[in-house]
Amino acid sequence: MPAVRDHVHLAVALEGVGHHPAAWRSPATRPDRVFTAEHWLELVREAERGALDFVRVDDALGLGSDGQDRLRGRLDAVTVLARVAPVTERIGLIPAATTTHTEPFHVSTALATLDFASRGRAGWWAKPSTTEEETRLFGRKPLASPGELQDESAEFIDVVGRLWDSWEDGAVIRDVPTGRFVDRERLHYVDFQGTYFDVRGPSITPRPPQGRPVVAYSVTDEASLEIAARDADVLFIDVATPGQARKLRAQAHRVAEAAGRDPDTLRVLADVTVVLGRTAAEAGRARRDLDDLDHESAPGALQFTGTASGLADLVESWTAAGAVDGFTVLPALLPDGLTRLVDSVVPRLRERGLFRDTYRSDTLRGHLGLARPESRYARPTATATAPTASDALAPVAPATPVRTP
Repeated sequence: MPAVRDHVHLAVALEGVGHHPAAWRSPATRPDRVFTAEHWLELVREAERGALDFVRVDDALGLGSDGQDRLRGRLDAVTVLARVAPVTERIGLIPAATTTHTEPFHVSTALATLDFASRGRAGWWAKPSTTEEETRLFGRKPLASPGELQDESAEFIDVVGRLWDSWEDGAVIRDVPTGRFVDRERLHYVDFQGTYFDVRGPSITPRPPQGRPVVAYSVTDEASLEIAARDADVLFIDVATPGQARKLRAQAHRVAEAAGRDPDTLRVLADVTVVLGRTAAEAGRARRDLDDLDHESAPGALQFTGTASGLADLVESWTAAGAVDGFTVLPALLPDGLTRLVDSVVPRLRERGLFRDTYRSDTLRGHLGLARPESRYARPTATATAPTASDALAPVAPATPVRTP
């Protein structure tokens, strides 16, 4: 189905049993289910019931806080969503996968596989690993500077995109009479040589259904904004005011335009940590109860505690001001916060004409109003050659990659 963009973009971030550090201690949650597939499947299906654009699942290489009062440990985000993909239908699936201590080849194939398993609904939250703790888990090199980590991340994203493009559309031909499974002229070596990676290619996985899964990146500083505006489709921002968001969005558009990219291909989503109640007083009590259980409140610059109508007001005011294209909601408690979002906030946004009644696309790119990109290696015209049976055993012919900004 074609890409459609006529609504506020709305996603949910799924983290354990909620984004408040004390969520696992609340009687409203089930921390015993965090490490089960059923827990994640139920959450994603609940988000799909509300026709949300996508779910975002965080990941990290370390345990995080040393405090014994934290929910520690996690399942691999890509693997969790690969389990969820075949038994959901329309919702986008964006797992985090680090760009540090990993290899672009492995990440590219894992995410391409997720795109196949979900029939075109995969994304990738590309995240540098920035802690000494995570560096020590591997022991291969010292912790790099923040600037080096961002540079490596940019190069990593570039290589992954090239690997996704290394199979042109239509490369798999399954020509039984000649014994050719692939058209080898549509497979390409990426021949990438950079500061951090030297990758030959091609990928072992055919080009994903979306061409390239949606790439998301968190904007935390000037360097990350440059990377996100140049190389990502979705920008996650963590700001407290619409003025701050509008400034970042405008800056990202300028960077994209300077890089020769259409700024309208960027989707800027603000994170908002949410505690919802039937009344403002009820929501306030729920927030205080959580805060009393832990000396730290939920992370995030933008915190909302109140009613569904109040959250709908916030979404409407920020988007009407041109501050963001939408929001990623971080429920303080799961599954309660997600259910309230779907049952109470989404209907109010629909009443205001801000959110669709149902999905109108089958892919994550379609939900976000993003076109399917062509392979950078695709030739304008292909030279036809007579196939022979020996082609099935012939090596992939070297190709000169077409460099793009």
